[in-house]
Amino acid sequence: MSQRKDIIIIGGGAAGFFAAINIAEQNPELSVAILERGKEGLQKVKISGGGRCNVTHAEFIPSELVLNYPRGEKELLGPFHSFMTGDTIAWFEERGVELKIEEDGRMFPVSNTSQTIIDCFLYEAQKHNVEVLYNHSVKSIELCHAELACTERSRSEASQFKIETNQGTLGCNKVVVATGSNSKIWKLLEDLGHTIIQPVPSLFTFDIKDKRIKDIPGVVAKDVEVKVLGTNLVSEGPLLITHVGMSAPAILKLSAFGAIELADFNYNFKIEVNFISKEFEDCLGMLKDFKQELARKTVVNSTQFDLPKRLWKQLVLASDINDSERWADINKQQLENLSEQLTKAVFQVTGKSTFKEEFVTAGGVDLKEVNFKTFESKRIPNLYFAGEVINVDAVTGGFNFQNAWTGAYIVSQSIA
Repeated sequence: MSQRKDIIIIGGGAAGFFAAINIAEQNPELSVAILERGKEGLQKVKISGGGRCNVTHAEFIPSELVLNYPRGEKELLGPFHSFMTGDTIAWFEERGVELKIEEDGRMFPVSNTSQTIIDCFLYEAQKHNVEVLYNHSVKSIELCHAELACTERSRSEASQFKIETNQGTLGCNKVVVATGSNSKIWKLLEDLGHTIIQPVPSLFTFDIKDKRIKDIPGVVAKDVEVKVLGTNLVSEGPLLITHVGMSAPAILKLSAFGAIELADFNYNFKIEVNFISKEFEDCLGMLKDFKQELARKTVVNSTQFDLPKRLWKQLVLASDINDSERWADINKQQLENLSEQLTKAVFQVTGKSTFKEEFVTAGGVDLKEVNFKTFESKRIPNLYFAGEVINVDAVTGGFNFQNAWTGAYIVSQSIA
């Protein structure tokens, strides 16, 4: 079987569908096909945000938005001026999908289900005659130059591709690679002359075995500062204690911005947690005041600093204060111990766990080899990229999808 298309998009995920729909809508003359290796596409869309699909994030200033990308911050500034959050919201609303903003800035479909986004994409693809070929696994991407005079211009015009799949061969004029983190496709791109930055996990939770947190999974400390000792990595935000360690934004930001350093540590390192975002001395002064004011109360049962009761209790016990001691009874050393546990508690991280199903990697096509005005390869004319196949990744909260929408839209404008 050998088919011919104007445009072939490799990868039936968020970026692939978005590119295909926009190309076909802007230029109905072009024949567009998506090659998806699975029996259905849009799997990441389906599971994102706990099955609700975290479409984007309510950040409307490009220079602020780029701060959420450990890799790609500089490169995405221009593209975000062309297509960003407001454009994403408008695009979906024009097609009947309304989005809502949650307290933390994440944006979801009002329906609260990712199926709304999937249905929108499938409907739009069908409406604009995009052919979606499922169970098509790409084996090779070949350049076949037509026999024209070998000037640069004629070469780029004649730069055509032959794509071999497990179901046969397809020919096309332009290729969009939107396969996310896919080592097989990265290998094919490397064979074509691209540099691939070795992938490492980027969004993950920390595995910690520590008796202070062993029996309190589900506890959330709201305003926490976390440092990775021996590095410049630091983050702030809510911290969740889990069955295996720690998670939530304070940890996930560190995992994203520290993806490469933490991989170098083989995920064995120490963190220092400030549970109350106060300095040691300030905290100690406040504890001395509590000693006077709460003299007759037991320390364990008089939770301070808006901390969850179960966490307060564990930090008190870790300070060599037993559960029957009153404030009046504790000595200077115990007060210092408690101040240390509250502001400088050290935990040993022994590994990582994937954050929910949102597996994100740092790595991919070297950003120096991509033209960010068009998302076209600087190495191979008529080869384009969208989404996580390039070395761009973001913190959690809808930012990875926004990168996919922006790249795919700019690709569609370049091609159509």
